[in-house]
Amino acid sequence: MKKIFLIGLLFLALSCATQKDSAAGLAKYSNEISIEALKTNLTVIASDEMEGRETGSEGQKKAGRYLIEQYRQHGIPFPEGATDYYQKVPAAFLNAKYKENLPDSENIWAFIEGTEKPNEIVVVSAHYDHVGVKNGEVYNGADDDGSGTVAILEIAKAFQKAKAAGHGPKRSVLILHVTGEEHGLHGSRYYSENPLFPLANTVGDVNIDMIGRHDEFHNDSNYIYLIGSDYLSSDLQQICVDANKDLQLTLDYKYNERSDPNRFYYRSDHYNFAKNGIPSVFLFSGTHADYHQPGDDVEKIEFDALTKRTRYAFAIAWELANRDKRPVVDKDGK
Repeated sequence: MKKIFLIGLLFLALSCATQKDSAAGLAKYSNEISIEALKTNLTVIASDEMEGRETGSEGQKKAGRYLIEQYRQHGIPFPEGATDYYQKVPAAFLNAKYKENLPDSENIWAFIEGTEKPNEIVVVSAHYDHVGVKNGEVYNGADDDGSGTVAILEIAKAFQKAKAAGHGPKRSVLILHVTGEEHGLHGSRYYSENPLFPLANTVGDVNIDMIGRHDEFHNDSNYIYLIGSDYLSSDLQQICVDANKDLQLTLDYKYNERSDPNRFYYRSDHYNFAKNGIPSVFLFSGTHADYHQPGDDVEKIEFDALTKRTRYAFAIAWELANRDKRPVVDKDGK
């Protein structure tokens, strides 16, 4: 009996030490997410040169090439099993529902392979398309979703730095820039129907769409809307709460209500994971007067808030990637 008790104490000590190491790693690599890098990259992604990043346009492809160059510079590879950084999404798929005459486009992916459970996948997603040029004006989409685009690039860099230092995630992290969101969540739907990794092995999706400003319901930017975090998994909901302990954002559930007339839960790319039973959370800071307008420009982004919210998303992804067990699916999503 004494021997069993001592073994139990040893296991508890090792578990506590592991949790402490994970928390220390999170704090260290979260600080690698910098306001300067977010600003530098968003200034490029949401520049006039990208022509509003309309799905399949040369401007969107140019933005994609810029993202890929960043991944190459930081030693972040495309996923094993892929031939390059692109998942090609054919025009036939993009136009099947609404016949909008969209050209071929691409999702872009990067990959940090897990050290202990490499076959289990955490997806971190954001769409990198926007609405293009209208009546000669460029709709730069700095917030929608340039903010999410550069956020997941920074998250990838933070995970890669951790791995290079011997603190790589236990599970693999798939960074997924999806196309065609503005036309009906097409890119994420294409991935969900043509996944590189089995959906059964995908433990969660952290989706970021517009986290760069504040809306009319808040006087400052120290908040984030959580949408869908409790729809499928009580574990994911608790992870989202715990990830905020040091950051102290206000977690706002206004748009999480099933009765919300905006139906934001169904309007961003996490939904194509959630509808397949994958615990998913949508991080969002709300709409504003420049939503889908030509005034959604870089100079209006609140970069302190963008940095803090990006670190929050990283904290959620870090826990999903490093916890002992994948989050339970104990709710029906309804």
